[in-house]
Amino acid sequence: MAAAGRLPEDVYASLDARLAEADARIAARYPGEPAGRQPVHTVYVPAHRYHAGLVADWGERALAVLAEHGEGLPAETAVRERVRRKLAEQPIEDLRIDFEDGYGAPGDDAEDAEAVRCARELAASAPPPFCGIRFKSFEAATRRRGLRTLDTFLGALGRVPEGFVVTLPKVTAIEQVEAAAAVLADLEKAHGLAEGTVPFEVQVETPQSVLAGDGTVALPRIIQAGAGRCSGLHFGTYDYSAALGIGGAYQSMDHPAADFAKELMQVAAAGTGVRLSDGSTNRLPVGDAAAVHVAWAEHVRLVRRSLERGFYQGWDLHPHQLPSRFAATYAFFREGLAQATGRLRDYVGEAGGGVLDEPATAQALAVHLLRGLHCGAVDEDELAGLDRATLDRLATRAPG
Repeated sequence: MAAAGRLPEDVYASLDARLAEADARIAARYPGEPAGRQPVHTVYVPAHRYHAGLVADWGERALAVLAEHGEGLPAETAVRERVRRKLAEQPIEDLRIDFEDGYGAPGDDAEDAEAVRCARELAASAPPPFCGIRFKSFEAATRRRGLRTLDTFLGALGRVPEGFVVTLPKVTAIEQVEAAAAVLADLEKAHGLAEGTVPFEVQVETPQSVLAGDGTVALPRIIQAGAGRCSGLHFGTYDYSAALGIGGAYQSMDHPAADFAKELMQVAAAGTGVRLSDGSTNRLPVGDAAAVHVAWAEHVRLVRRSLERGFYQGWDLHPHQLPSRFAATYAFFREGLAQATGRLRDYVGEAGGGVLDEPATAQALAVHLLRGLHCGAVDEDELAGLDRATLDRLATRAPG
C-alpha cells in the first residue's frame, strides 16, 4: 500500500479557503456550453418590409432560385435534396425585425405605428424557432427612440414567443450594456413578463466594443455587464470595417481586421455560455445564372470558413442566400459525421481507437453532432450506435 502524504489536513483546508472566492467567481462567469439549439443564421429584415407571411415567402423565393439555378450551387446532390426540404419546412431559423440601420428614422409616429404593426403580425404568425427585434442603439442620439420602440413592441406583442431575443447595436461604452440589462428588467416588470424573458445579444460593430478607451479588451466586460442577460455576441462586418477606415471594396468577413475582432470575441466568450455569430456578406445571389453562381460560391466559401473557425451562426440578408447558407452548413456537418461518431463511440466505450480524446474534445464532438441534428444536416438514425441522451450528457459536461 502506498504511503500517505505528509501534509496535515489544515494545509488542505487552507488551500480550499484561499481559493474559495476564485472558485465561486469562475463557476459564475464560466458555466460552460449552454444547453439547447443555436440557430445557424439570423435573417435581418427591415421593419417596414416585415409581414406575417415573410418566412414562407422567403422559403418560396429560395426554392424558386434553387430550382432555376441549383446546378450551380456548390454541393453534392444529397446535400441539395436536404436543402430543398429545409427551405420547404423551415427556411429561417432566426428572424430579426430591424428598426435600426435597415429601417432608418421615419419619425416617432411612423415608428410607433410600425412597431405595433410588426408586433401584431409576429403574434399572428407561426414564428421561426428564434425571433426578435433590433432596436436603435443606446447612444445619446437614439437611445430614447430605441427604448420607446422596444416598449411599444412588447406592449403590442402580448405573449413573448419562445426563442425571443433583442439586439443591442453599436455599443460604444460598457455602461450602455449595463443600462440595457437594467432597462430590460424594467420592461419585464412593466409588461408583466417573467424575469429573464427578454435576453439580448450585443452587436460587435464598433472599435470601442472590442478595445475600451483605457486600452483594455472590452468584450469580457461587455459579457459581465449583461448581468446574465447577454446571450450572444454578433459581429457586424461593415460597420466595424468602416469604423476602422477600411475601404468599401475591401470590407469582408475574411479581412484580417475582422478576424482580429472575432478572435477576441471567441476568447472572451469561451466557457461563458454566450454564443457567437459571424457577420454577413453583402454580395447577393441575384441577376443571371452566372452572377448567382459566383455569389453562391463566395457565400459557401465564407460560411464554411466561419464554421471551421468555430462560428456556427451568421447573418443572411436575402432569400437567395438561404440555399448557399444551408448547403455550406449541411456539407460541413455531414463531412465530419463519420469521424465524430467513431471517435465518440471509442470514447464512450473506452475502446482503443486511433485518436485518444480528452473529455473536452469529446464534449466538442458531441456538440458538433447536436448542431448537425438541430439544423437538419444529420438525422438521428445516422448516429451509428450513439443516442441523443448520450450526446446531451457529453455536451453539457461541466467545465474544468
